Amino acid sequence: MSLNDIQMPPSLITELYKSSLIETNKAVTDFKTKETLTPKKLDATSEAIAALGNNARNILIVVDYSDAIHLPDIDFNFLVGILGACKLSMSDVAIININKHSSLTYKEITEQFDSKNIFLFGVEPSTFGLPMSFPHFQSQNFSSRSFLFSPSLTALQNDKVSKSKLWVCLRRIFNV
Repeated sequence: MSLNDIQMPPSLITELYKSSLIETNKAVTDFKTKETLTPKKLDATSEAIAALGNNARNILIVVDYSDAIHLPDIDFNFLVGILGACKLSMSDVAIININKHSSLTYKEITEQFDSKNIFLFGVEPSTFGLPMSFPHFQSQNFSSRSFLFSPSLTALQNDKVSKSKLWVCLRRIFNV
């Protein structure tokens, strides 16, 4: 077995490489694609928003947890599984916990991450600051961005029907 074939659970990877999963000002290499990834530059008035992931594909995942910096391990593992099914990895997305950034508007957040697809897991569109409301599992275009509102990751794990509805939406969005 070579080093390239070693499989580790996502929770172990996050524990081992905490600092490499957090966006920094340094360029990093995505070992899967061998692509050099550079984070977006902030203007002088912007404050960096703490995020998990490298945001290489401008996909923003918004969660709301009062008891975690980003999200609990069990929900993180579930989300990594969802991303894998969509042929995505943590280097493709940015995950923010809106609970830690409640003073920021959706415009500030989406502009900093240059988000094209925004997934709201357990975060009402109005709570995120959007001037509209839309139901779960309905992709909504607004301001040149695509939004998808879904139940929380915790709720999805135990609900096969909701998981199926989410999967239908994700297949359509990512052509998988």
